[in-house]
Amino acid sequence: MPQPDLTVGSLTGELSEMYRERFPEAVRERRLALWRTLHRVWFSKFVGPQDRVLEIAPGYCEFLNALDPRQERVGVDLNQDAASFAAPGVTIHNTSAEKLADVLPAGHFDVAFTSNFFEHCHSRDQILEIMRATRHVLRKGGRFLILGPNFRYCPGNYFDYFDHHLPLTDRSIQEALVLAGFEIERCWPRLLPFTMRGKLPGWPWAVALYMKLPPLWRVFGAQFFVVARCS
Repeated sequence: MPQPDLTVGSLTGELSEMYRERFPEAVRERRLALWRTLHRVWFSKFVGPQDRVLEIAPGYCEFLNALDPRQERVGVDLNQDAASFAAPGVTIHNTSAEKLADVLPAGHFDVAFTSNFFEHCHSRDQILEIMRATRHVLRKGGRFLILGPNFRYCPGNYFDYFDHHLPLTDRSIQEALVLAGFEIERCWPRLLPFTMRGKLPGWPWAVALYMKLPPLWRVFGAQFFVVARCS
């Protein structure tokens, strides 16, 4: 999943080094192919070809790069390396997620997306602040799509990553979204495996097949996917 945007703290200076170790070039190329497949078979159901899209913590920009190059694609990431991975036409703002409303226009975006990010936050208040800032830049009726590890289904390896701070579930994320002024449209408690390097093959054709077989999600799925609307 995309490399997260950490907020200012003791790890900020080590972001680039940490993620170069975790995601070497060969892994990044494989991930980009997987994200293109995921967009085609799944995320395109929630992101239209004309939508203006914001991604919070795009990391290596796999999600944004997989979208239609003709649509507006914007990312907000504290890691200064993020812009170097963005495809032509993708705009990256190098700022913390809490401050995204300071650099983006109000009510502008049709869709906001974030993947494997909120577990890196340092407090639940911080999550609410980011969600409220996201709501500010979404148009009325715009969607907020959130993908992340579900602590209920991966407690044994949830904290295998040094920069995971908060244990979150699909239920806690939904409660936070409601507190931030969103309406829950749909939730899948189990969708993708905890990691693409886990139990399932990582080839694009295998990912496409997996996404067409919901019974497998209940076996291998350890990440929730929540769709919320800006009311």
